[in-house]
Amino acid sequence: MEPPNWWVGMPDSKLEIMLYDKGISALVPTVNGLGVTIDTVVRLQNPNYLFITVSIPPTSPAGSFDILLQDEQGRQVKSFPYTLSERSASSQKGGVDASDLIYLIMPDRFANGDKGNDQVPGMAQQHLDRDMVFYRHGGDLVGVMEHLDYLEELGITALWLNPVLENNQPYESYHGYAVTDHYRIDPRLGTNEQYKMLVRLAHEHGIKVIMDVIFNHVGDHHWFIQDLPDENWIHQWKDGYKEISYRAPVHFDPHAATADFKQVTESWFDKHMPDLNQQHPQLANYLIQNAIWWTAYTGQDGFRIDTYAYCDQAFMSRWNQAMREAFPDLSIFAETYVHGTGVQSWFAEGEREHGHNSHLPGVTDFQMYYALTEALTAQQGWTSGVAKLYYTLSQDYLYKDPYRNVLFLDNHDLGRIYGLLGEDVEKMKSAISLLLTLRGIPMLYYGTELLMTGSGGAFGEGGRKDFPGGFSGDKPNKFKEKGRTSKEQQLFTHLQRLAQYRKTHTVLQTGQLTQFIPKDGVYVFFRHDAEHTVMVVYNSNDKAINLDTARFQERTAGYTGATDITSGERMQDINSISIPAGGCRVLELW
Repeated sequence: MEPPNWWVGMPDSKLEIMLYDKGISALVPTVNGLGVTIDTVVRLQNPNYLFITVSIPPTSPAGSFDILLQDEQGRQVKSFPYTLSERSASSQKGGVDASDLIYLIMPDRFANGDKGNDQVPGMAQQHLDRDMVFYRHGGDLVGVMEHLDYLEELGITALWLNPVLENNQPYESYHGYAVTDHYRIDPRLGTNEQYKMLVRLAHEHGIKVIMDVIFNHVGDHHWFIQDLPDENWIHQWKDGYKEISYRAPVHFDPHAATADFKQVTESWFDKHMPDLNQQHPQLANYLIQNAIWWTAYTGQDGFRIDTYAYCDQAFMSRWNQAMREAFPDLSIFAETYVHGTGVQSWFAEGEREHGHNSHLPGVTDFQMYYALTEALTAQQGWTSGVAKLYYTLSQDYLYKDPYRNVLFLDNHDLGRIYGLLGEDVEKMKSAISLLLTLRGIPMLYYGTELLMTGSGGAFGEGGRKDFPGGFSGDKPNKFKEKGRTSKEQQLFTHLQRLAQYRKTHTVLQTGQLTQFIPKDGVYVFFRHDAEHTVMVVYNSNDKAINLDTARFQERTAGYTGATDITSGERMQDINSISIPAGGCRVLELW
């Protein structure tokens, strides 16, 4: 019976309950209690499913009502109590926004706090082997809870976990992106109650929690895939499996072929990940109600939506609206792993052609990622190097609010940024400086603060390796300063100082951004508000420079000195600023 319970006082008085039992569709449902009435009953192809939509009056008290099932002769065959709880005062911290610094964790690879759930009887993948990337390593929710102090010390204010719902797949179940039960935390990570506890403890540390969700697909061992409610519950191809083409422009391309559109929106992400048909009305309700249930149950603060560009966009618009109506403070951003600012911005909130509006507040800003990595690794050309960063930011007019976009240097699908920068600590410090001073919501992938390296994606073993110190026997323990190398501590301190400054100064959160056209490989921008002005200078050249600042009088006028936020150095004269090769200086003007 899903959702397993609900709440009174929700904005939508309608609730569709899915009942699953052998031959249950042959029975006739009635309800009794709390003023609840049946609105509609839907029977699909599979006789083992029955969908009941009930109306819950605003006046209904908390308590239980009975779902009664009768046979054709009117005899009661089964009955189920269904609980409606009081909707508690929101424990959300106000949603994730540009004031936050997000920390992304792959729970299986972060810390093992409970060895008792390393292997769970009945789960399809039993083997635990930390030397194998596709096997589980044993990290769990308790391990995350045990290191909230570390995150708080670093300056983290929001926590995004790769999916934590059950992934009972026979192989590669560690990453979480092949859900097999929408209402159950994977028991090798913990329990529903432990996830709820994680949210509560994180809030006590001033850290918000973001749940990673997938609407495009599920694992082929999901219980409802093993016994499909309806043949149209998933997209199926007569000529067998079709691999997705990943070409997001088909959603708005006026010249797009229908076949190409279907290969993006209806093809399977992987042979073991059936593509969900979000146009199916019962499935759509199921996915919306599931997200509402987790939020009401835990008090979590936001959602990150996986593979957003491959979903039915009308459904996603409906989902976004439903969530924002139920939880006005909720934060939502979605993965848009696409190419081109025009392509990416189409998925963000705002009126588009034919009346489409995604109602999606923010996206994972891959265009800024591409621009940042090029600025950090290439010499300036007319549109390349630091110029690419300039051109990308100049297109922010395409977004309703670019400050809601999530910025990053790496993630679970990408190679580690430190390796991409040739393990150059100065460039790495510059990368962190840019990440935390540009507009938007910065996100840090676990271990980036400790110069972790490795290739990216599902086959990138290094990009998803364990956090040193999170597992029994790990030496050194990099959660502690004494376990870090001098280079690691150098970057950690650099990040920490910037993060703590950012946490307490609105100028780097909501302050206006003014950028100057890059010149000779040097990129300068300012963040400014009524209280502060911060000047950021990045030198992409392989030689140190002394920058004459006369060109920036528009923003430096009235200021005579500056304090380097990361080093604490006080500069009495800002007419000329020295920047090391590949270096970046973040200066508060005074």
